[in-house]
Order: sequence, then C-alpha cells, then structure tokens
Amino acid sequence: MVKFVNIIFISAFCSMFFSFVRARTYVQSAVPRSVPESDSARRKAVLTRILSQMPADDTLKGHVSYEDKTFGDWLSRTGELPPDFDKMPSTPFLPDPLTMLSEGKDTPITTPEQWQRKRSWLKEQIQYYLSGTYPAQPQNLTAEIKKEERDGTVLLQEVRLRFGPGREAALTIEMMIPPGKGPFPVFITQWNHREWAQLAVRRGYVACVVANADLRDDTESYARIWAGKHDFTRLMRRAFGSFVAVDYLYTLPFIDQKQIGMTGHSRNGKLSMLAGAFDERITAVVSSSGGSGAEIPWRYATPQYVVEDIALLTTAQPAWFHPRLRFFIGNENKLPVDQHSYMALMAPRALLLSTSANESASNPWGAEQAFQSARQVYRLLGAEDQLAIRFRGGFHGTSARDIEDYLDFFDYVFNRNGPKPENKLLYHYTFEKWLTLSGEKTDPLDWPERTAKEMLITPRGKQIGTAKDWEIRKEEILKSIRWTLGEEPAGLHHNGAQHLKNNGAGEDNFGSFLPRPVETSAMGIMKITPYKGFGDYLYGNVYYPKNKVKDGQRTKLPAIIYLHPYDYSKGFSTTDHQYGLQSFFEKLTSQGYAVFAFDMIGFGNRIDEGTRFYERYPHWSKMGKMITDARSAVDALGKLDIIDQSKIYIAGQSLGGTVGLFTAALDQRIAGIVAVAGFAPMHTNVPGQAGIRTLSHLHGLMPRLGFFVQHEERLPFDFQEILAAIAPRPILIIAPEYDTEAVLPAIEEAVREASRVHRFYPKSGDIQVLKPKSENRLSGEIKSVVYKWASEH
Repeated sequence: MVKFVNIIFISAFCSMFFSFVRARTYVQSAVPRSVPESDSARRKAVLTRILSQMPADDTLKGHVSYEDKTFGDWLSRTGELPPDFDKMPSTPFLPDPLTMLSEGKDTPITTPEQWQRKRSWLKEQIQYYLSGTYPAQPQNLTAEIKKEERDGTVLLQEVRLRFGPGREAALTIEMMIPPGKGPFPVFITQWNHREWAQLAVRRGYVACVVANADLRDDTESYARIWAGKHDFTRLMRRAFGSFVAVDYLYTLPFIDQKQIGMTGHSRNGKLSMLAGAFDERITAVVSSSGGSGAEIPWRYATPQYVVEDIALLTTAQPAWFHPRLRFFIGNENKLPVDQHSYMALMAPRALLLSTSANESASNPWGAEQAFQSARQVYRLLGAEDQLAIRFRGGFHGTSARDIEDYLDFFDYVFNRNGPKPENKLLYHYTFEKWLTLSGEKTDPLDWPERTAKEMLITPRGKQIGTAKDWEIRKEEILKSIRWTLGEEPAGLHHNGAQHLKNNGAGEDNFGSFLPRPVETSAMGIMKITPYKGFGDYLYGNVYYPKNKVKDGQRTKLPAIIYLHPYDYSKGFSTTDHQYGLQSFFEKLTSQGYAVFAFDMIGFGNRIDEGTRFYERYPHWSKMGKMITDARSAVDALGKLDIIDQSKIYIAGQSLGGTVGLFTAALDQRIAGIVAVAGFAPMHTNVPGQAGIRTLSHLHGLMPRLGFFVQHEERLPFDFQEILAAIAPRPILIIAPEYDTEAVLPAIEEAVREASRVHRFYPKSGDIQVLKPKSENRLSGEIKSVVYKWASEH
C-alpha cells in the first residue's frame, strides 16, 4: 500500500505576517539590474515558507540593522519581498566566475579586461545581497598617537583615527613596529588576535591590530553614523574599519605598500576575506576557519552538509549579513554570487584558505569546490601560485603552528623566501580525471530509452503481473545496478565482534577526537574495533538500551544501521547545528533498538581513505564501497549475540538515504528502511538542477552515471526499480517539500510505480511517503516521524 501524507510545520507568525507588512521609504543600495522585481503572490508565498524555516533572531548578539531589531521588523519597515525566483537562473554548481551574461547568454571571459567588468558586477551583487554598501574613502582622516612605549626594541603605539561626518567616526589601532628603518611588510589582524601579531613582529613584520572585533569593536557605531546612507552589516563595517586602517598605513614612510597582509580567524576570517575582496591595497589575505560565509559556499552549507546554513547563521548572528541573504533559504542555488566570488575578487592578489578538515562548522569538500572555481580566475591572470588552500588537524582553534604557517605564506607571496604552499587536496576527483584513470568508455546511445511506467515490461515486451515474474525481472535490474556501481574487487566477509563482551577501545585506538554520541545512564556503547571490528578494518559504535542487556539473560534486539548525510567533516558525529544525533540515538534505544553508526568513506575519520580511492580502484565506485561497508555492518550485526538478525533496518538522511536504498535493494537481509531526502529520480532532468551529476560529477560517487548526462532517459534503471526491488519489505520515504534537489511529483510517481510491485506480495509492508514542509534537515518533526515508524516495526 502506498501512502502520501503532507505534514505542515508553519508557525502562526507566518500566517499573520502579511497583515502588518508595510512599505516605508529607505535610502539604500539600488537594485542590481539583474534582480527580477515583479511582484506576485508567489513571492509572498516564498516569504511565508522562509519564515517557517527560521529560528528566532538572537537579538542579544546584534540587531538586523540600525533601524531594525529583527528580520520581521526589517520586513515590516521596508516591505521587501524575495526576488521572483522563477525568473532567476538556477545554478546547482558554483556560478562560473569566467562567464558573463551578454544578450541573454553566458559569454566566456577570456581577457583581463573582460574580467574587470565582471569584478564590478560581482561587487554590486555582493553588496546588495550579502554585505550592504559602505562609505567612500574618508578624505578627512586624522591620527593621534594616544600612547607610545617600547617593549624591548619593539615600538608600541596606540593610535586613534577620526574620520567621517564631523569626524564622529573613530577607530583604534595598535601598531607594533620592529627595530630598523624598513620598509616593512605589514601584518593586519583584529583586536582579539594580538598574540598572532606578536609572532608577526618576530618575523620582521609591522603588526597593525585593529579594534574591529568582538573583544573591542569601534566600528559598531558606524551603523548609526551612516544610517540612511549605507546599510553595511557588522562584518562589512568591520571590513570598512580595515580600509581606514590601510588609509593610515599608507601615510607611514616605513611601510611597504606592496606587502600588506591581513588575516583573522572564524568571524574575523570572514571579514578578512570580505576586506580583501573590496580593498585592492590589501595584497594578501589568510582566511582562517571562516566557515560558512568565507571558504564554504552557501550552496554547500545547506542542512544536508550539517554546517552553519543560512537560516542558522543569520538568526544566530543577525548583524553579520544583509537581511536579503535570508531570502535564499531553500533557494541557495539561486544566489547570483557565492563565496568563491570573494576569492575571485582577490585575484591576482594572494589568498590562503585555511581550515580544519574536521571542525564542526567546516565542509572541506565545499571549501575545495570554491578553491577550484576561483583558481580559474587566478589562472587567467597568470597568478595561479598566489591562491592556496591548507587543511590542519584538530578542531576550530589554532596554535602557533598555524600562525607560523600563515606567515610562511605571506613570506612566499611577498618574495621573502617563504616555502611554496603544498595545496594538498582531499577531494581532487573530477569526472574527466576518472575517465583518464579508468580508460572506460560507454555510448549511452547503445542503451534504449525508457520511462518509469515501463518498469513492469520485460525487454521482450512482456507485461509483468506476478511476484514470480518480478523476481526474474528484478535480477536483470540488480545486474544493471551493479554495473553502475562498478566492479567490486574480490574480498572477504568479516563476522565482527560477535559478543558484547568484545567491546574495544573504538576510535580512541588511533586518536580520534570527533564528538560522537556518548554513553548515558540508559544508553550503552559497544565500540567496534579492529581486530574484532567489521568490514575491511573499520570502526563503528553500537548503541544499545542498557535495561535490555543484562547478564544471564538472552536478549535479541532489533537494530537500525544509521547512515549519515553529506557531513564531510564529521561523519556521524553529534553536533548542535540543529542535528543532534545524541537525542536521536537515545530515543531509538529507549524504544528497544540497537543503533549501529560509522563514518562512510571520504567522511569524518575516513577523509584520507577516500582521497585516492579512484587511483586504487578505478573501475569500482565510492558508492559501491559505501554499500559494501553497509552490508558488512549487516554481517557484523547479524552475528552479534544481542541482535535479532531478522530485524536489521536502515535509517539514513540525504547521502545516507541514497546508500541505504541501494543497500536494501541489493541485500535481502535488510528488514526495512527509512530514507530522509534519500533520492530524486535520475531520469528527471530538470533545468537548473544537478540531477545525476550530483553522483557522477559533483561528489564522485557513481562515475559511470556520468556517461548518461543529457541522456538520462537511457539510464538502465531508476529509483522506482530500486524501491520495487526492496519489496515486500517496508519503506518510509520522507521527501521534504523544500529540498531544492527534490522533484516531488517525480518522487511520487516513482513510489506509485514501485507500489505496483509491492502489491504482488500478499504480506508486503507499506511504502509510505511523507512530505513535510521543511528543508533537507533531520529536524525534531522528522525525528518524531522516524520514532513512530520504528515503534510500528
């Protein structure tokens, strides 16, 4: 039986909002010519949806603007609506920095002169949607040395700058000047990074520490001083403060104006990249763990990546970004610019992106996508060696090791004998590289065209009407699935730990620091560890209800294999980014389930394992390896003394849902599956969506699918066949309505077609489809649905 259910999660505020929206005059940046401004009920509906997805503004951390405390206040005052997204291009990949719209077509940029025109457009778009506008360079700057002293041979000066209307604006900087006549290179950083500056002085730099950070922020008053003229956000105000500091530096004869570097960490990394994009006098920038809004593009900071997405970050820090950015919640693929645009604006000046591959707010894969895109511009300008990327170990914090590396980079680009950056990439897959590695060729025209409704017709034209006939047809489909997954090398089965008493050290065995769900008074953990591990030398955690597992009692628990989303930095780690696996696992174990979780290849503690995968296995696929590992988890659970091997289920979100569906189709031991945002039919080639390129090109999970790009109708199978191959076992498909990668009518059609097969079996489980009005997020509402399904199976 197939069920289609709508779940509505919209706050009462949304339904009342338009009763108090009113337009008022406000002087701000002009609307860029490319922004569609036609009004319609559709735009109001989009706004209602956006409001339903946002947490409340944390106004203790700042106001949305000088005039407005909250986003609702800003909407009420300005009367603004989202742009007409139906009239804006959808770009699932990062917008190509080396194309420009001309006469309705994307025209390649091939000369520096063309690039200068694109630069102007990018700056306009960034100010309109992300940062707000800022004042022109002040012409009335004055400087007063408030305090001067020596620390050994280093001269310390506290300088007070005044400028702006009536010189009301002020900025404090601390200058640290080493002995000598200069000219000296400059190291600019923010007030809370004073100790970074100490290291710079030892390396022969003049350090300029600016009061534009949380510890001391002289730029906050700029919102009031320029109210009604400029709508610059807190980050842009702080960047503007950096511009003024450079104005002052330019007046000093001992400064080398060609060697001005700037760096900052976290939010200061964001403002450093922003400042470098807009002030060409800053000749080098190191953005350190800026996260979303810095090295991570918004397209790759959506909930499925489990980082700080637009809804989360703009409400947690209401003052950082322009309110218009919120219009792109759930429409990130409509943004005309993204974080790689800031990087491109730096070219040909030097830029280093530095982050930890495993910090909670990071997406190292997304950072590399931005790096590779911006690299095109540097290559055009003959400055490819001026762009670098660096991954460190550890969490979000830094140490002297990192700052010394940042200074090495400045030394390199300033021709001070610094070492050349290594640019070691973690995710260097491209479909074109794979073609060369594998030497594979497939002509999609050799495959027949198909539609979803032809699933129950054999290649010879016979209509399938019984379970027996379907079982024969299913084997043909599974053969096609195995082909797309590549050639799995011969391997061995591993029976796993087998007994709960074989609990090991787990990931502590090799020094992991990722925060996993922890043991509680009610929930125990069995740490699966080589040599009593599972699969091919893999680690994992089995969580179980302590009250069900007692000495001397025979216990057989149902089990759920949890497969994580595209959380590149953390795998199945628990976080506070509206994800919360801790409570999820606690609830499932309280319902009597054991939960088995592990990192998939290329994620969390297995990032390095995935880097050279296709060099090692050019004819296999990462998706194939993920499925093999999931089946190995079934092997291990089936032999574990506390597990009922007839009740092993899978629950997965996003990537995990996709892997789970493939696994369940290929392995009859899976008793049922819950897939949250787990698929979009592959035959559906919707303009502006990545489609099968998500798997073949973007994430490099199923390269052979790439042969069928633009020939999707010739794919040998689709998800309706995968769903049908799982019959008669129960399936719960949760398809969030606001998932930008989902095409709900196509998903519903796939489920309807698969349900025809399930009806062949007299004791078939349900195929249930839920369509919550939410994004691709493991939200509390979606978790509740999973709990209910689990209680029924």
